Amino acid sequence: MAFELSAETLSYIEKTIPRYPQKRSAIMMILHAIQKEKGLLSLEAQEWVAEKLDLAPIQVREVVTFYPFYREKPIGKRHIRVCRTLSCALNGGYKVCDAFKKEFHTELDEISPDGRVTVEFAECLASCGTAPVAMVDDQLYENLNEEQVAAICEQIKKETPAADTAGSKS
Repeated sequence: MAFELSAETLSYIEKTIPRYPQKRSAIMMILHAIQKEKGLLSLEAQEWVAEKLDLAPIQVREVVTFYPFYREKPIGKRHIRVCRTLSCALNGGYKVCDAFKKEFHTELDEISPDGRVTVEFAECLASCGTAPVAMVDDQLYENLNEEQVAAICEQIKKETPAADTAGSKS
């Protein structure tokens, strides 16, 4: 089966490429758009990008494997990233992460048994002054403690039905 994208994503890609002096410079924007739609960057997607930008597939693969925000495997319906850099670590970031894992009965970088979340560490969420912080999808939560994590988890459970099987982010 051929790799396919929605008309909206294809349109975005077609508008994005000409914005750069060299086609290859659009690689990260294109990868983000594909990951947003598909939830991950499959080998087929990487090969498609290589062809689109007149690159060797290994050149796209180098970008995907270098940057930690690109994913090659599915995640839960919700994506929880907990900062672990110095400010967050010193102010309880590891306890915050443990609280998320405990609430969803999961381990780091795995899809929770109910398919709702994937919890992972992030190197920096750029909010050192309000540490510890975490992002749920694109929402930043600051000055976290274990009680606040419990409330966030309850909200996730209300908003996000459990999946029969773990799948990629919808």
